[in-house]
Amino acid sequence: MKTIRWGIIGCGNVTEVKSGPGFQKATNSELVAVMRRNGALAADYARRHDVPKWYDDGQALIDDPDVDVVYIATPPDAHLAYTRMAAQAGKPVYVEKPMALNFAECQAMIDACAAANVPLWVAYYRRGMTKFNKAKELVAQGAIGDVRCVNVTFLQTVRPYDPNNLPWRVRPEISGGGLFVDLASHILDYLAYMVGPIVTAQGDASNQGGLYAAEDMVTGSWVHESGVHGTGLWCFNSYTRLDQTEIIGSRGKLTFAAFQNDEPVQLTTEEGVTEFTIPEPAHVQQQLIQSIVDELNGVGQCASTGVSAARASWVMDQMLKGYYQK
Repeated sequence: MKTIRWGIIGCGNVTEVKSGPGFQKATNSELVAVMRRNGALAADYARRHDVPKWYDDGQALIDDPDVDVVYIATPPDAHLAYTRMAAQAGKPVYVEKPMALNFAECQAMIDACAAANVPLWVAYYRRGMTKFNKAKELVAQGAIGDVRCVNVTFLQTVRPYDPNNLPWRVRPEISGGGLFVDLASHILDYLAYMVGPIVTAQGDASNQGGLYAAEDMVTGSWVHESGVHGTGLWCFNSYTRLDQTEIIGSRGKLTFAAFQNDEPVQLTTEEGVTEFTIPEPAHVQQQLIQSIVDELNGVGQCASTGVSAARASWVMDQMLKGYYQK
């Protein structure tokens, strides 16, 4: 099989452990170039991760003939522009989540890649992780009977912020919203993966803590194409932390954490409780990266495409539109 050669645009924190080494450790895969606007930081990353080339200009990396696929790991406000650039160069694109600032930008990315006839994948890597595929398998096998509803409760304690130096994840002009957009996007995407696409959604959002302009409280409800109903509560100024997703069926339920990946998947039925403990991989994106490499080599298909990822952005748009359209 052909060795797929990767270039990273935006070699920040997410690429240090979650993704970057996965390009080097996946079979038939090689990381050959990285880019960051600060050339010194790009050079430092390349040195520490044994990457042969570094750039401080995204177009230069895209135009490198040794780069087969472009991985865009910048904040969301740059995803559309870099995706268009890579597509125009005829190179497949793998982009971080959330896919873009909103659904309209996601669609523009899909259109750009379709026009250039290049594939577009998004880093909703839970679609590749063994833990979440085990939960999907249990649902498909009927372990909880017919799925009736899903329920998400996600609480975080208040984080300390410098109002004069807010992180990009709570600056809507860069991230598309607040921590809800950053974290709930994963949850909404894998629920769609497990029980089918979400076709209707609504919600309410507010800012209760007053620490930044973005939302810090969101409640939502939705319906999947399969008829399954969903509810969710995301609070980022709680007294405690809780990460719980329930998939409830006619004969039992599955309970698991979205971000504590070493926590077990718990199956509860009349027969009792069974736990499936699946260790978190060293590099959480490696399994999804492997599926992209395999697809490019003609084997199988990656489960996280631009089309599937855009749906998560559409759902979040529905839940947040009342807050941002005031």
